[in-house]
Amino acid sequence: MSEATHEVLRLEGLRKSYYLGRPNETEVLHGIDLAIERGDFAALVGPSGSGKSTLLNLLGLLDTPTGGELTLLGRPTSGMDDAGRTALRGSAIGFVFQFHHLIQAFSALDNVLMPLMLARGRPDAEALDRARELLAAVGLARFADARPNQLSGGQQQRVAIARALVTQPALLLADEPTGNLDTRTAGEVFELFRRFNRERGCAVLLVTHDPRLSATCDRTLELVDGQLVSDAMNR
Repeated sequence: MSEATHEVLRLEGLRKSYYLGRPNETEVLHGIDLAIERGDFAALVGPSGSGKSTLLNLLGLLDTPTGGELTLLGRPTSGMDDAGRTALRGSAIGFVFQFHHLIQAFSALDNVLMPLMLARGRPDAEALDRARELLAAVGLARFADARPNQLSGGQQQRVAIARALVTQPALLLADEPTGNLDTRTAGEVFELFRRFNRERGCAVLLVTHDPRLSATCDRTLELVDGQLVSDAMNR
């Protein structure tokens, strides 16, 4: 199997600028080169204002770069229209945020199903089985009918992880996913990421300010002033 087959994401000279009225231009990312392969488990670190959120939005195809190329699963994205980017994002990327962003009127099961319903409409038996399997995998099988306000913060984050994985993404992006959790619950959530990374082979990129968390990842990417200054293996 070729190296390209293992590659999930490649950035080549990725740049992002914001225009604050002509002729003012502020470049936030200054030519990022990066490759992420299947099974990678990496932390993205850096001080506030270093460009981590901007980079994460680009990686998740939520924003478009002003220069360079982002290739996801072998598909260059610079020439894609919004519909193409949306379709690729929905099939290839899962998101977990610091805040759970669960829909309060829906059950845990319906929240997990949401990405599939957006893509396919009414869920079929296969989708329901997959969502229930994921709730069981995160330890919430008996809470499938519970509303988010009936769950603890850690349980809600587990629902969010199941929702992120229901499309079987190749890449999981997590933005400070343990930031609002106590130490014990944060550790449990982190171990869930680890387990899904190992068992399902999805690449994980985790943005964190916690040096203890980044040290337990296999790889640490450090972003400073919009430049990737370090890409180091931790073990």
